[in-house]
Amino acid sequence: MNIDLTDTTSSQLNAALIQARRAVGSAVGMVLTLVIVTDEGNHYDALRAASEASKEHPSRILVVIKRPGRSPRERAMARLDAEVRVGADVGNGETVLLRLHGELANHAYSVVMPLLLPDAPVVVWWPEDAPEDPAKDLLGTLAQRRITDAASTEDPVAALASRAEVYAPGDTDLAWTRVTPWRSVLAAALDQKHSKIVSAEVEGEEYNPSTELLAMWLAERLAVPVERVVSPGPGITAVRLTTEDGDICLDRSDGSLALLAVPGQPDRHVALNRRTMAELIAEELRRLDPDEAYEQAVRHGVGNLQRPGPRSAEANGNGTAPAAPAQGGKAAANKTAEKAEASRERPS
Repeated sequence: MNIDLTDTTSSQLNAALIQARRAVGSAVGMVLTLVIVTDEGNHYDALRAASEASKEHPSRILVVIKRPGRSPRERAMARLDAEVRVGADVGNGETVLLRLHGELANHAYSVVMPLLLPDAPVVVWWPEDAPEDPAKDLLGTLAQRRITDAASTEDPVAALASRAEVYAPGDTDLAWTRVTPWRSVLAAALDQKHSKIVSAEVEGEEYNPSTELLAMWLAERLAVPVERVVSPGPGITAVRLTTEDGDICLDRSDGSLALLAVPGQPDRHVALNRRTMAELIAEELRRLDPDEAYEQAVRHGVGNLQRPGPRSAEANGNGTAPAAPAQGGKAAANKTAEKAEASRERPS
C-alpha cells in the first residue's frame, strides 16, 4: 500500500503509517530503523538494496532525499513531501520516502527524530556524499551504526585516510564489508598451515579501497611487510602470504571463483563472488557493536596509503605495477589465525 503526502508534517506521517499498517492487516516486528541519506538520483538503488536486506532484518526504512533548490526562492521555502509504503513489495517492514525541500533540507534531524521506532537501534547509511565526520553529523548522532562507502568517493584512498582521522565507535565502511569473505578464507587457511609468515602481497585494482583495507588489515594483524600490487581487477584479485614453508596464495582473477593454494595441500576452489549492495547492507545490519577490527585496520594503514607507482609490464612480467608497501609498524609477535576477528560470515 502506498500513501502520498504533500506539504506534510511528522505527525501526519505517523498517522499515515498507522493507517497503512491497519489496511495491510499484517504485523511485523521491526528490529531497527534504517535511515538512508541520499539524493534524488541515487535513492532508487539504495532503497532497492535496503528493501532486499529488510527481508532478513525487518526495518522501518526512512529515505531522506534533500532538495535544497537552485533559485533563491526555492532555497527560502520549507516543504516536506512524503510517500509511505507498506506491504510485500517493500520487504518486511515499512518504508517512508522523505523529500525535504528548500531550507528544510538543512533540518533533516528534526524531521527524522519523531519517526524513529521507539526503543529500537538506529543505523544511518550514506550511499554517497557522506559527511566528513559521520559521528558528529546530526543524523549520525542518532545512530548506533554509521555506514559510509569510500568506493563512491572521488578519491577512495584519501577517503580512507579521512575515515581513520575521525573514527568513532560505530563507524564502518562498505569497502571493509566487501573484504569479509577474503578475511574468512585467509584465516581458515592459516588455521590449516601453522607457519611463520615473513611477508605478504595484496593485488587488486588501482584506487580500490577494499584492496587497501585488506592490505592494512594483514599488516596490522601479522606485523609483516605488505606490498600493494596493482592489477586490472575486477576488485581484489589475489593475496599471497610468504611463509617459511612456501607461499599461501588466494587467487581470484575472474571476480567469482578463487583458487586457494596452501603448501603441502592440494589446490582447491573457493567461491568468492563479488556481492551485491543488498548483501553488504544485510551483513552490516547483523551487528550493532563497534567493529574493532575495522578500526585497527584503517588506523594502522592511514600513514602508508599511497597510490601505486608506475612500473613497466616487462619488469613485472604480467603487466601489473606495484604500489608503495603498507608496512606493519608494530613489533608484535606474528599473529596467525584469529577467526573471531577475521570473519563475520562465511564467504558467499
